[in-house]
Amino acid sequence: MMARVLEVSRAGYYAWKHRRSRPYAGTSPRGKRHRLYGLITEIFASHNGFAGARTIHAELRKQGIDLSLYGVRKAMKELGLTANYRRAFKRTTSADPNAQVRGDLVKRQFNPPVPTTGLCGDITYLRTSEGWMYLATVIDLSTRMVIGWQVADRMTTTLIIDALAMAHRAGFVAGNAVFHSDRGSQYTSARFAEYAASIDVRLSVGAVGVCWDNAVAESFFSTLKLHLMYTIKQFPTKLEARIRVGEWIETYYNRRRIHTATGQVPAQAMNRFLNPETPAAQAA
Repeated sequence: MMARVLEVSRAGYYAWKHRRSRPYAGTSPRGKRHRLYGLITEIFASHNGFAGARTIHAELRKQGIDLSLYGVRKAMKELGLTANYRRAFKRTTSADPNAQVRGDLVKRQFNPPVPTTGLCGDITYLRTSEGWMYLATVIDLSTRMVIGWQVADRMTTTLIIDALAMAHRAGFVAGNAVFHSDRGSQYTSARFAEYAASIDVRLSVGAVGVCWDNAVAESFFSTLKLHLMYTIKQFPTKLEARIRVGEWIETYYNRRRIHTATGQVPAQAMNRFLNPETPAAQAA
């Protein structure tokens, strides 16, 4: 059928398909190894040295190259490619002892089958030479896309409301969605509860001092600090912190980085769900 549509012979079509699945076929073993190692080095460099074996393996598969995860790890070892490691970061949670009692609706099940129905959020510090800045995020648990974020020089309830409002305005928050967070005073405030109710969002919180109850948000901040602050202790200015964080989230994390939990680029996974009939979603 496909051969008739393309107006080529069956033999020609299957030969082309075979070449696509084995891009280095027909070259010598040394040539194949040289090209493959060159591609792995190129992928590693394009992620600024933060790509581990799983990320490189996923990128190779997207390009139609069938190399096992073990093979990628072996190649990286021979090439001397070691992904940069994560650093610890400062916690921001300050529980409000007078906050209304609220339950855990997620219970560490961070993989809802439908995007926009399960969200999580948290706040982290950003050190700058001009003082602290604070980043609040809203992450879709299904696709791992950062659907809302805000940076400010004060850690207030307005900060987290603005982040959730961004996600809602963009159409990434379903009716009756669950938003999970820690028990920080901003997230347990009456004002935040009122805003969440106004957009039909149910609030969920984890236990005090248990980072695993909000592991997705914790992992995201760890990745962000690894990528942006691995070689520096602080951003030069508050403005640069805001610009670089926003640029990293929107252009790299959401639209380029393959998330290991889903095996997909977050924005592509979200687009595939929201616009399943579009050519871009079908090709993703």
